[in-house]
Amino acid sequence: MIFKSLAVVGAGTMGNGIAQVAAVAGLNVVMIDVNETALSKGLSTLTANLGRLVDKGKLDAASRDSALTRIGTSTDYQRLSTADIIIEAATENVDLKIRILKQIESVARADAIIASNTSSISITALGAVLNDPTRFIGMHFFNPVPVMALVEVIRGLQTTESTVNAVRELTERLGKSPIGVTNSPGFVVNRILVPMINEAFFVLAEGVATAEEIDAGMKLGANHPIGPLALADLVGLDVCLSVMDVYLKDFGDSKYRACPLLRELVAAGRLGRKAGWGVYKY
Repeated sequence: MIFKSLAVVGAGTMGNGIAQVAAVAGLNVVMIDVNETALSKGLSTLTANLGRLVDKGKLDAASRDSALTRIGTSTDYQRLSTADIIIEAATENVDLKIRILKQIESVARADAIIASNTSSISITALGAVLNDPTRFIGMHFFNPVPVMALVEVIRGLQTTESTVNAVRELTERLGKSPIGVTNSPGFVVNRILVPMINEAFFVLAEGVATAEEIDAGMKLGANHPIGPLALADLVGLDVCLSVMDVYLKDFGDSKYRACPLLRELVAAGRLGRKAGWGVYKY
């Protein structure tokens, strides 16, 4: 399949990042969200990110301007009807994603691929709500999308080989490196990463070390570029909690219980960088 157009539902951090890399790669892009405010914010973020790439010499001004001309925004799902691939990039909430995926399928072309950027929810289960789950797949991008090279390409039980191959080729066209993953809670990276972050909260709650010392320990002792608590703030503490709750439910194993401190911080609205305060203040 030759992809010429891509649509993304959700203009937030992940959605506008996906739109950015797709437009830079030469695809025509449309971002869909619930209101013009969300779309304006997403487009503004995307434009600023492209500007920084120009300032750093990683993208020329002509390429930036060309990419921006290929990006459209809308609140109308009918705009999805011409897209070769539609990526759902909404908040990590099962009911919300199911509702959006059904809306997508109702307007998508019969040969269009439908993907979800979920970081933890079963691709098989999400695909089961569609009339044609064979063309449904997981494309898990990482934050920040323009910077991170990896995309987990997740095959649901119903996903066809042709869908997998087409999405792997598209991923490479976007300048990313795909890894093939069989559907399982958390897939590969987050299955390992989020429980590590959760354990860092237990260490903090037990007073073993301060947040700064925990992060310094993992940076200096494990060669991580960022400490687990600072990473939690970057990802969003609410997202980390949601993922842990999914693991606990799906695996039924108590090792995936969320740290009470993590749950308490989320309850207090201390969600990380996006809220100005998580483990650290910003």
